[in-house]
Amino acid sequence: MAEEETRIEIAFQGGQTIGAIVSSDAVDGFRAALDGTDDGTYELQAEDGTYIIPLRAVVYVKRFSRETHIGFGRSG
Repeated sequence: MAEEETRIEIAFQGGQTIGAIVSSDAVDGFRAALDGTDDGTYELQAEDGTYIIPLRAVVYVKRFSRETHIGFGRSG
């Protein structure tokens, strides 16, 4: 079974943002690093490469909904 992927957006001090598609495990690890006391960096493995994130510069992380809806309405 393929690992579930999640789209995230990371905002930094100064207003820059990046978006990435990462595994659920990567999001969980990143969140744990942000919750910790480490002011270092975190290597975030994404679909398109590795991001080295300075933890103290992160303002927020948005984790997008896992469900994707395509189309204009619900089928019922």
